[in-house]
Amino acid sequence: MKLKEITDVLEGIAPRSLAEDGDNVGLLVGDYETPIKKIMLTVDLTRSVFKEARNKKVNLIVAYHPPIWEPLKKVVAGEGLSPFLHEVIRDNMALYALHTALDSVRGGVNDVLAEIVGIKDAQVLIPPATSTGNMFKLVVFLPEGDLEKVGAAIFAAGAGQIGNYSKCSFRCRGTGTFEGSESTRPTVGRAGRFEQADEFRLEAILPAAKLAAVIRAMITAHSYEEVAYDVFPLMDSPGDAGLGRFGDLPKPAKIDILLETIKKKLKVKTVGVVGPARGRVKRAAVAAGSCGMIFREVIKQGCDFYLTGELKHHHALELQEARVTTMCVGHSVSERVVLPKIAQKLRREAKDVAVSISRKDHDPFVWR
Repeated sequence: MKLKEITDVLEGIAPRSLAEDGDNVGLLVGDYETPIKKIMLTVDLTRSVFKEARNKKVNLIVAYHPPIWEPLKKVVAGEGLSPFLHEVIRDNMALYALHTALDSVRGGVNDVLAEIVGIKDAQVLIPPATSTGNMFKLVVFLPEGDLEKVGAAIFAAGAGQIGNYSKCSFRCRGTGTFEGSESTRPTVGRAGRFEQADEFRLEAILPAAKLAAVIRAMITAHSYEEVAYDVFPLMDSPGDAGLGRFGDLPKPAKIDILLETIKKKLKVKTVGVVGPARGRVKRAAVAAGSCGMIFREVIKQGCDFYLTGELKHHHALELQEARVTTMCVGHSVSERVVLPKIAQKLRREAKDVAVSISRKDHDPFVWR
């Protein structure tokens, strides 16, 4: 597969439109025409991770944190904020960053954390700054004889997926009108005459990354000389995406047992805990990494437990005073847990590409 096809898949997994303002997500280094055979996932691109990728002959590194954050004025070997970026480019590797797009999207890192905590029907803590979605609705008008052929074509190209359901569409019968000039060759009726044709309206939703491919497939499968179709951008449903998650547990959980369960699932031995050490958790919240002022929304929503990566000192004091038991597991520890799920999605969508997770990527802190 070419890099462009892989980036389309990644866009479907974590749409860039969901990233926070100023976040440097998407393709950072690479040529869209480059064939990709091996992908490696990591939270951070360190020198040891880069060497691992080089040894594995990886073509594309997908990093959670953007390896390029601040504007670069030069790319010189051994210098600057990304001292080995020159080597990455020289080795013809591509770099792609997910970051807050993966934080916000449904099924992303915060939903993984919510599942670990045991939150039922998790809701978004902070909606995205933009309400413009990353989905479109395609509506096409066609004769009954084209209905199944065109439907199959757009489904194969990526339309009609809603959650765990595929080949989703709506179809209804109607009357289409047209009058072609003498130079036309209409499939139905005759040129130069006003026609009323028995037609169907077929509509399906699709991600932005698949829009061009779906339209091409639709036009190719359609029998009309001029295809009549509409494309509508869709708005995100309120609460559908955004930073953090919160919700009730199926039944109250003892704080000490919940702490140990999370430590086991995240494979960590040492964590920081703020607030009550005893009692039961009824409502919990999660936010990966360092989420700044989001903790106040945790308090506002009446949560009595909060799982996050790290906190500032004064934020920890506020949570303590609000009697919210807060568990800090480490910035990258709270994010690394999503990598296996991303790898699984990539393997499903890019079957001819080998996908691995870095063995050298790890939390920079050593807790003793």
